[in-house]
Amino acid sequence: MNHLDNLGEIISVRLPVDKVGFTGRMCPNLECQKYFKIVFGTGLEGEDLPCYCPYCGNAAVPDEFTTDEKIDYAVSVAEQKLIDAVYKDLKALEFDYPPKGPFGLGISMKVERMDPHLIQHYREKKLETDVTCKTCSLQYSIYGVFAFCPDCREHNSLQIFHKNMEVVNNLIDLTENLEEDLSTRLIENALEDCVSSFDGYGRELCRIYAHCASMSANVKRINFQNLDEAQVSVRNTFRFDLVRSFENDAWFEVRRLFQMRHVIAHKMGVVDREYINRSGDTSFVEGQKLQLRAKHVRRLSDLLARAANKIYSEFKLIDCSRSEEPNSVLQSGD
Repeated sequence: MNHLDNLGEIISVRLPVDKVGFTGRMCPNLECQKYFKIVFGTGLEGEDLPCYCPYCGNAAVPDEFTTDEKIDYAVSVAEQKLIDAVYKDLKALEFDYPPKGPFGLGISMKVERMDPHLIQHYREKKLETDVTCKTCSLQYSIYGVFAFCPDCREHNSLQIFHKNMEVVNNLIDLTENLEEDLSTRLIENALEDCVSSFDGYGRELCRIYAHCASMSANVKRINFQNLDEAQVSVRNTFRFDLVRSFENDAWFEVRRLFQMRHVIAHKMGVVDREYINRSGDTSFVEGQKLQLRAKHVRRLSDLLARAANKIYSEFKLIDCSRSEEPNSVLQSGD
């Protein structure tokens, strides 16, 4: 049997996955080259589908996302298979003719194997966030939190924000049977989580749409913890009004609750003239301590969740035809 011929022209190597089923990938964009993982068999089905980097959005054929470690592993395994086949074929040619004739001469050939060829083994890296895409069901894992889906390129910012709002409401649920002091502290923490999650969500949308901005240099300075300033900045930079993403008078209610968060975080919860002027809330007087209730935070999380959906749609409707840098997601974000 000719083992070398049986290998064929192509040597197949099965790449291992981690214990959860993820396999590592690496962005081929030289300005990125970041590592992520996916689960093969999830996500979109079909041939000739592109792959997208979850960090910079770069598109390329899937093979270009193969990591250097995987290539080294595959090459070492293929070399081992080739060496094994050659060894077996040569081994089959061994012979041993005992001494014969008047001079007692014999001849033999023995094939001795060289030192074993080392397989370049590797281990997939541990990442920070596992995501299942809501659009195409691809399972992927990334550093950080926000990312593009490597299959359908849908950004996960809205998905992550809604997950954060679920956590906020779960936190509120925990306060029902606690002592008042501890309950108050958890409610205040939940309010802070609402505001910071919305700020992170808004900043990430600005980052990935920075190439559509009329003034991309201003994108990093947009702060969604201050809604009035965010409204002006978004209108000037992305040409839409944040207010229209909030139903009825929800904008004013959210502004008031954001101002409550500011007073709690920076003024020990004591009302001052700035709070009254900014929020329009005349139910408190200067020097009085704010009374934050669980229902206020639940209301805020609900209003923000609804607004987040509309804000996401507003960004997707932006006309990017006059973009300053057609593929500048990475440049504007890092």
